[in-house]
Amino acid sequence: MTSGSDGPAEPRRVHLDSRQVRTLAHPLRMRLLGSLRIDGPATATALAEKLGTNSGATSYHLRQLAEVGLVTEDPGRGSSRQRWWQAAHDMSDFEPTDFDDDPDARAAVQWIQGDQVRLMADLAERWMAVEHHQSRAWRDAAGMSDLVLPLDPDRLRALSDDLWAVLMRYRDEAATDAPDVKPVHVFLAGFPRLDERW
Repeated sequence: MTSGSDGPAEPRRVHLDSRQVRTLAHPLRMRLLGSLRIDGPATATALAEKLGTNSGATSYHLRQLAEVGLVTEDPGRGSSRQRWWQAAHDMSDFEPTDFDDDPDARAAVQWIQGDQVRLMADLAERWMAVEHHQSRAWRDAAGMSDLVLPLDPDRLRALSDDLWAVLMRYRDEAATDAPDVKPVHVFLAGFPRLDERW
């Protein structure tokens, strides 16, 4: 991210097109892009070690991501023997209806969304397995909750936009030098209840 003199850095965003979602719908590619976004630039070898795969596989999938503009080589690092990769954007988004006329992209979007649900469940289970070893402050702060609200599509969109603005405010005000700062995954989801009546 680049920081301007007028305030916090604006995140680099990309609105995914059909080619990008089709490329991204792969478990290792999602993990590679996530790692580069969260932890910063890395080599294929370092990513392979971190993600428990081999450097040949990471190199191949990084090239696939680069081909559609989701990752780039880091121009400030690397040598003739070592390539460093970085995420091309801080955030990506799409509207599911963008792909109504492309069955392959629509299937890719469904896989990506399902992978996000699997990631959320995995992170929650991993936290719950070790939370009793964490400080009282972290145990009381972490968690999840739910609420059922009567909303139409416009109000759900407005609610999501409002909550996203709050998340961006917290991102912009991040106190990375505070004594007990940890990266925290925050998931935002809102789905209509199906097969049930009020």
